[in-house]
Amino acid sequence: MQTNSRLFDDLARLATGAVGTAQGVKAEWENLFHQRLERFISDMDLVPREEFDAVKAMAVLLREENDAFKSRLEALEKKVATLSKPAPARKAKAANPKTDK
Repeated sequence: MQTNSRLFDDLARLATGAVGTAQGVKAEWENLFHQRLERFISDMDLVPREEFDAVKAMAVLLREENDAFKSRLEALEKKVATLSKPAPARKAKAANPKTDK
């Protein structure tokens, strides 16, 4: 009986060691994968999220300013158009015969 118990103990230790080794290998592969992925992403020269959000906010602000300027320009163009309309034709004054010589 003692040999069966010893055999099972050895098998249990072997299985425990194999599971521990498998977990270590898994952790190593995950670390290696993450390092390679980070290196690949850094080589792609991607924009960090903070910079993207900052540029996006600036673009929104500039779009709003552009719309405001566009409406001001349209209002000024309408004003200029109304001011530059030709005046109605006036009747020419008759020449004064006394001043003509």
